[in-house]
Amino acid sequence: MAKTIAEELAKSQQAISVSQFFERNRHLLGFDNPRRALLTTIKEAVDNSLDACQEAKVLPSIKVKIKQISEERYTVMVQDNGPGIVRKQIPHIFARLLYGSKFFKLAQTRGQQGIGISAAVLYAQLTTGKAAKIISKISKSKPAHYYELRIDTKVNEPIILTDKQISFDQDHGTSVELEMEAIYQKGARGVDEYLKQTVIANPHAELIFTDPEGKTTTYPRATDELPAEPKEIKPHPHGIELGIFISMLELTKSKTLSAFLTRDFIRVSSATVKKVCAAIDIKPATKPKEIDRELAEKIYKEIQSTKLIAPPTNCLSPIGEDALQKSFEKEVPAEFFASTIRPAAVYRGNPFQIEASVAYGGQLSMEDSLKLLRFANRVPLQYQQSACAITKSVIETNWRNYGLSQSKGALPSGPVVLAIHMASVWVPFTSESKEAVAHYPEIIKQIKLAIQEVGRKLASYIRRTVRVKEQKERLDLFEKYIPEISTSVSKLTKEKRDTITAKLNKTLKRSLKELIPEEEEEKPKKKKTVKKKTKKDGKKEKQTTLKS
Repeated sequence: MAKTIAEELAKSQQAISVSQFFERNRHLLGFDNPRRALLTTIKEAVDNSLDACQEAKVLPSIKVKIKQISEERYTVMVQDNGPGIVRKQIPHIFARLLYGSKFFKLAQTRGQQGIGISAAVLYAQLTTGKAAKIISKISKSKPAHYYELRIDTKVNEPIILTDKQISFDQDHGTSVELEMEAIYQKGARGVDEYLKQTVIANPHAELIFTDPEGKTTTYPRATDELPAEPKEIKPHPHGIELGIFISMLELTKSKTLSAFLTRDFIRVSSATVKKVCAAIDIKPATKPKEIDRELAEKIYKEIQSTKLIAPPTNCLSPIGEDALQKSFEKEVPAEFFASTIRPAAVYRGNPFQIEASVAYGGQLSMEDSLKLLRFANRVPLQYQQSACAITKSVIETNWRNYGLSQSKGALPSGPVVLAIHMASVWVPFTSESKEAVAHYPEIIKQIKLAIQEVGRKLASYIRRTVRVKEQKERLDLFEKYIPEISTSVSKLTKEKRDTITAKLNKTLKRSLKELIPEEEEEKPKKKKTVKKKTKKDGKKEKQTTLKS
């Protein structure tokens, strides 16, 4: 009997591993061209190093070295002074996609998906066929382990080519070396700019970069103070989908529905459980295993409509106003700086916090548009700027209110650099490459409020300093021509030239004195605004500083 078309088609159906999927769709992870692939590789390795040092409470000192082998082939080496990795975990961390400790961890971290560094290993393998070279040491008394690894893409498992003990010039730390097809270029989206932005968002870190020409640049740390360690929290009911809720019900070790809701989630009290159960006519003592999908959906919908306390914010580790401003002052050649941090807010049950810092004047170009630096969990976002909620928020802000010119639908113009940082337990990126923040209304609202806070400080500076300076320059010019004016007026009026000169000088001095009240009359308004803001937000705004 002849087989049907469906039976013939069934022969070709087969499953593929996640490694095979990303092998064919590497653009999803930021490896779509050689230049971007180089930057993505360094970004993923540096992110891992910073996270490891933070967890070990070590001030990071990270070396990044790029060596050119041929026209489009480079070796990339990233080495840190972190806690190191135990031997049995090294192959899985570097040569297995979707393997990590952070996917289910609700605390602020740079990595989230367990893809980054293993994707870089996969890219190097695809473009050069060379294995990744890993060295890691966990303590002074323990040996360093050296691995050469490849990824078996059919089963998403590591292939160990070399495993041996070697000497290492550090007491602890990890080094990863990859040979890949790449293009090295300096500029706005180059490696050097990425590293510069990294130290702005991580003022406690030291980065040492050696470029393909052998030139070494050190980016020193701006502070020796480690950032606050974010605490891990349980999920908030308003931050999960129905499918995850059902999976948690099936996997919970709690014996009752009441225990499940109060222990497996945060901000759910016994009183809330009783209210939810009464609304759908179910007993709090019901066993989770007895709850079918239909009933689980009723519970889920009821708890979604129930008002709950927002999740705690100790799971966040913002840069901090002082630290962010110190980094800005160190890296940006401006004359005026101002920073702010918003109170923590919540989107879909996930806590987040927005920070902003602005720099103006100095050596910054008057002709260029505002330079926007975007950060998420202390990581620079250098691609997909137009698709990012941060960019949308900046463009939708009326910068003319703050003394800058702006065309409709564009960034403002002027000698300005603006940094926006979003810290969250789960940053809603628009894709796996983690380069743009999704457009959630609450996130956009908080970004705009942060921009308004630093914008008001900037506007005050422009009014009080820049305009006063312009007026003084005009008066200085007038003073230069007083002798000629006095002579001309004397001929017309027959009045003595010295008398006219004295009157003009007196008028000039009065005009100079009038500049001071103009500057001071802004101060009461500013104090009033700050006082009102403090009452509303329960926090103090940071004083602006000038860089001499």
